[in-house]
Amino acid sequence: MSGNIQLLSDTLAAAKAEGRSALIAYLPAGFPTVDGGIAAVKAVFEGGADIVEVGLPHSDPVLDGPVIQTADDIALKGGVRIADVMRTVREAHGATGKPVLVMTYWNPIDRYGVERFTAELADAGGAGCILPDLPVQESALWREHAQKHGLATVFVVAPSSKDARLAEITAAGSGFVYAASLMGVTGTRESVGAQAQDLVRRTKATTELPVCVGLGVSNATQAAEVAGFADGVIVGSAFVKRMLDAADEAAGLDAVRALAGDLAKGVRGTA
Repeated sequence: MSGNIQLLSDTLAAAKAEGRSALIAYLPAGFPTVDGGIAAVKAVFEGGADIVEVGLPHSDPVLDGPVIQTADDIALKGGVRIADVMRTVREAHGATGKPVLVMTYWNPIDRYGVERFTAELADAGGAGCILPDLPVQESALWREHAQKHGLATVFVVAPSSKDARLAEITAAGSGFVYAASLMGVTGTRESVGAQAQDLVRRTKATTELPVCVGLGVSNATQAAEVAGFADGVIVGSAFVKRMLDAADEAAGLDAVRALAGDLAKGVRGTA
């Protein structure tokens, strides 16, 4: 199977053709349960997300703030495995036909085996991987297998990245570039701001790839602000918090579906 990088690219291009940013949601696999996590991904797609990143829960998620760490802990205590992540991708993509990526730290892939991981992700219909802690200069093995299986390799750039470094990162990536709008860990913030806009401008100067902004967006107003300069708006902690705060799983699914609807209006400028 060639994978779904083309579907990812087509989805981003279609949003651009509509004169808007794509809405990209993040949810960890296995949270609140494996079945509940699959239902949550389907719910955000129903609400209006264009693309979903499925997180592979990690015991030490260095990029992720307390909200996602809490969800990861719940998933890990529930015994989530890479097989459950693949099942989440398979069922969510199969039910919606929309692009689903995996966001993961490098260590679990390294232990599992790069060839095995990429083959299984492609077979599940996955569009690719976001690899926040894999240095570009150490990524050749991953990229070789990802390319073989038609998977996108999405690297993360940060405001601290110098222009030459941005060029090196974007030249190695595919699918899109993940621009971390602020230094530090993920979480919702009052303002996303000028730092993100400057990073997108500098990143776009090095690549034709779409540049999508994550870290800090939690409502339609912020989504509209970021949509003014980015090709995609990535929202994670706000979705996870809705699930954590819900009285039960059904209420959580309603809450993330509603949030996706609000954010979808935001990226379209119709909020």
